[in-house]
Amino acid sequence: MAALFTRAAPWLVFSEPPGPLLYKPTKAASMTFVVTDNCIKCKYTDCVEVCPVDAFHEGPNFLVINPDECIDCTLCEPECPINAIYPEDDVPAGQEQYVGINAELSREWPVITERKDGLPDAKEWEGKPDKLKLLER
Repeated sequence: MAALFTRAAPWLVFSEPPGPLLYKPTKAASMTFVVTDNCIKCKYTDCVEVCPVDAFHEGPNFLVINPDECIDCTLCEPECPINAIYPEDDVPAGQEQYVGINAELSREWPVITERKDGLPDAKEWEGKPDKLKLLER
């Protein structure tokens, strides 16, 4: 019987599995977080410092989350000062395209792990709707 350790609680040890595994989580079953429209032209980076898996990527005027790296820890969502980060299932109506945009651009843009100042005119753009046309790739 091999001992099983949990990463989240290394002091918790099972001498054998607690029972049959009835559900095997897969990436398809997991949820990711998505950066949406309000981040464009603001790009505050408070969220990147709390990400334990470095899932954020930085573009010229927008941040995205790599859905293959995001572990759904929820740490980034409350750090965003403009409420631009949502669980994939809760993305506001009309902004569903950001799920694909995050996936696409996270493959092209570099990882960001340290906080930087927001864009110089960020305050002017906070809360303005329909900024997708302003996204710089």
